[in-house]
Amino acid sequence: MTRLLAILLALLVPALASAAKHPSYSYFRVGNSADVAPAPQPGIVLMGGSTDVDAAFQWLCQRSGGGDLLVIRATGTDAYNPYIQDLCPGENSVATLIIPDAAAANNATVADILSKAEAVWIAGGDQSNYINVWTGTPVQATLNALIASGVPVGGTSAGLNVLTQFVYTAQASQGVTSSQALANPFNRYMTLGRDFANLPVLAGIIGDPHFGARDRMGRDLAFLCRIAINGWSSAPRGISVDEQTALLVDAQGNASVVGSGNVYFLKAPGLPEACQSKVPLTYRNIAVDRIRAGDAFNLATWQRTGGSAYLVSAEAGVLGSTQAGGSPY
Repeated sequence: MTRLLAILLALLVPALASAAKHPSYSYFRVGNSADVAPAPQPGIVLMGGSTDVDAAFQWLCQRSGGGDLLVIRATGTDAYNPYIQDLCPGENSVATLIIPDAAAANNATVADILSKAEAVWIAGGDQSNYINVWTGTPVQATLNALIASGVPVGGTSAGLNVLTQFVYTAQASQGVTSSQALANPFNRYMTLGRDFANLPVLAGIIGDPHFGARDRMGRDLAFLCRIAINGWSSAPRGISVDEQTALLVDAQGNASVVGSGNVYFLKAPGLPEACQSKVPLTYRNIAVDRIRAGDAFNLATWQRTGGSAYLVSAEAGVLGSTQAGGSPY
C-alpha cells in the first residue's frame, strides 16, 4: 500500500504543479502593453448576434476614452482583437480574456485584468456558461463594480442576454423555441434568472437576440408571463434585437439603433390571462414599439421617436397582432 501511495503521489504532484503553472484562463492583448486610465463615459450596447455591427464597436470605443477595451468570454478565441483594433485605432489596447471555469473565474489575476478595463464586451456563445461559471465570483463582482464606476459595457447574442435584469439562462439541454413556449410556458427549456449585471437603466427588462430570424416573439411573451407570475414585475418589459443590429443606450436611457434590422420594445399590461404548466399561453395586448436606424427610444419614459407601434397577443398558444395581416413582427 505504501509503495502504491508513493507512486500515486509521484504522479499527482507534477500534475498539480503543472496546473498551478498553467492557469485555465487565457489572455491575449494587442496594442500598448502598459495600461492607461482615461475617464470613460457610461453606455450600453445590446447587439442581436450574427454579423457584428462595426458602428456599435466604434461607439463603445469612443466612450472608453481611448482606453483599454476588454472582451470577456467563456469559450472561443481572440478573433475580436484585430477586428476591434482595426475599427478603433485610437484604443490604447484591445484584449480578450477567456474565463472557462470556476477556477479561472475565482483567480485573482483574472479579476485584476478585468478591473483595469475602460470598456467591456461580452462575447456571444452560451449564456449558461456565464451564469453557471461566473455568478458569485470576482468576475461578476468586478464587472458590476466597473459598471457602477461608469465603464461602458456591451454584448452580443449570449452577451446581450446577461446584461438585462431578467435573463433567459439557457440552462436546459436545448434552447426554448416559440412553439414550445407558447404551448407550455413552464416547459423544461424555460430557464430564467435575474440580476447577473446591475445596469439600472435595464431594470425590469428581459433581453433577447436573434429575434426575427429565429422567430422569437412567442417565447418572449412566455418570458414576460413567467416574470409576471414569479412576482418579479407587475408589468414586465422586454428588448428584442434583430441580427446584424445593435441598440446603443446612454446613461439617461436614450437609445438609438445601428445596423440593418429592427429593435422591439415589449411592455405587458399586467398579469397574463393564462400562464400555467401544460396550458397554452394566453397573454393579450402586449404593447410593441418597433424602431430601426434613424429612430430613437427613451428607456426612462418608454417612448419612441419614429418607428411604429402595435399590439401582440397570444390566444391559447396562437400569436396574432393588430398589424395588417396579423404578423407579430
